[in-house]
Amino acid sequence: MLLEGLHIPLTTPFQRDGSLNTNALAANVRRYSLTPAAGLIVLGPSAEPTLLNDDETREALRVAAQAAAPEKVLIAGISRDSVRATLDLAQSAAGFDYDAALVGKPRILGSFGVDRPQSETSLREVLTYFQTVADRSPIPLILLNARDHAIPFSAVVELAAHPNVIALLDAQPHNSRSDAFAQFLTRTATIKHTVTVTPVFAAVTGRMKKAAAASTLPSAATLAGPSGLQIAAQTATLRSRTKEVRFQTIVGDTLGMLDGLSAGAVGAAPVFAACAPQACYEVFAAWKDNDRPLALEKQARLREAAHFAEEILGPGGLKFGCDLNGYFGGPPRLPHLPPSGEQRSSLERRMQSMRN
Repeated sequence: MLLEGLHIPLTTPFQRDGSLNTNALAANVRRYSLTPAAGLIVLGPSAEPTLLNDDETREALRVAAQAAAPEKVLIAGISRDSVRATLDLAQSAAGFDYDAALVGKPRILGSFGVDRPQSETSLREVLTYFQTVADRSPIPLILLNARDHAIPFSAVVELAAHPNVIALLDAQPHNSRSDAFAQFLTRTATIKHTVTVTPVFAAVTGRMKKAAAASTLPSAATLAGPSGLQIAAQTATLRSRTKEVRFQTIVGDTLGMLDGLSAGAVGAAPVFAACAPQACYEVFAAWKDNDRPLALEKQARLREAAHFAEEILGPGGLKFGCDLNGYFGGPPRLPHLPPSGEQRSSLERRMQSMRN
């Protein structure tokens, strides 16, 4: 699966009583599908995934998949502490036609820095967890390098050789560790995957293939009629080609997005994209056009609002940021709290230049 471009990490809407708001989730997904983003991440780290039970997780995955445009790459956050529970959700995600599963290191295996040494036993446990999930998952894995629960780069390099592990979403701060990230990219440079793309080199998703396969060809008798040429022209077809790509990396740090892309990441999944997808996409677009001064200017515009929403306010702030731009944010789920009136006003001022 090609992962170039902007991937939006969705928030999870809840009702006032704390129940899952599936109507709002579907509405958000339909609107995000109209943006130039390449993909959508459902139940990523910023979506309060640990506050959902397994039934709610499956329901959120199902609703989002049904509402998403076929051309958007769909990534399912399915991290669980046990191999069995993670694989159960991988099966569900595959049944909903997700293109890849986002899996982080189990919380029970401890917290380590990206390059911080850990015991030989704990490293074997990390490798065994991911290798077992990759062996049995029906969809490819994207490793999640969470800010507060990193996977050692030595382990990622080894896991990258697995044919069912296609990428790393690295949410670590890139402005402070670009050298380590560049070294990681160098060590994985020889790992190659063949992906299916459109004639203009955009990703071909599983839902696009499924829709093309389901399209029925007109009969010979129909084609012989007066409207036969018109009917034939309207018949759905999916033209594609293949492309060889290296082990792909997506940068998940909003404020270090440009640093990560410049170091070699092919895509970006900034948390703040849920609030301001167009503003985040403009950073990627300027970088793609090799206009670094414009990319720096576009990222600088994000700095104050993204830091305030992500680091100071947390889930409640991100959701209010979504509300400001016409997406349904709503309340966070307890124990997370919504921002105060003063905090709302402060975030609104910071987002004034990026309102839709």
